Amino acid sequence: MVIIGNDWDERLAGEWDKPYYTKLRSFLAREYREGTVYPPADDIFNALRLTPYADVRAVILGQDPYHEPGQAQGLAFSVPADMVMPPSLVNILKELESDLGIRYGQEQGRESGGPSSAHWAENAVLGPWARHGVLLLNTVLTVRAHQAGSHRGHGWEQFTDRVIELLAMREQPMVFILWGANAGAKRELILKAQVSSGPERRHLIIQAPHPSPLSAYRGFFGGRYFSRTNYFLEDNGVEPVDWRL
Repeated sequence: MVIIGNDWDERLAGEWDKPYYTKLRSFLAREYREGTVYPPADDIFNALRLTPYADVRAVILGQDPYHEPGQAQGLAFSVPADMVMPPSLVNILKELESDLGIRYGQEQGRESGGPSSAHWAENAVLGPWARHGVLLLNTVLTVRAHQAGSHRGHGWEQFTDRVIELLAMREQPMVFILWGANAGAKRELILKAQVSSGPERRHLIIQAPHPSPLSAYRGFFGGRYFSRTNYFLEDNGVEPVDWRL
């Protein structure tokens, strides 16, 4: 059984013994034993550890972890600050600066706030977002080295769908930012979970192309995801996200 260390433990208590997760656990044990898998096993659930269920104000949904050495740390789109930034992250930070005038690495005078960080998030580029209510969730939480998408279809999707459902069923309004086709495919899951918990639509869903250079030119830039998120939260009486890095 996995211990997250916050209120996700209660929410996800029924998942660990389900047949799909038992099979996934066996698959992962073999993969980690026989090859190189990212992120390190201790870091798989870092997104949930750093952003408790009750604190989530926005979700940024990714696909699977970065698959090159030293990049993946269990937070979608983020890498350690001492790594060369992948192109997708570069484009996210460009959009952040265009939208809110926030430039990565610029002295912001920000107080730490939020849940205390652990060693694996101290130097994460997007760690401040995670600590202030942005769940950086991949739909698949592990990947074989140098093989993008290699752990899809082994059970992670069922697990992360449950995470998304639990959030969508929450009464407090929140924002789902879906970048790319894989993330966009979760729109119906979110809407269905909302309907099941009440007749009124409570959450904002923002869809756009993936920030990868292969697709960003199709409309990722100019989406103003960060300001739109905060406008929605404030309009619904929820504290906005501090997007400073």
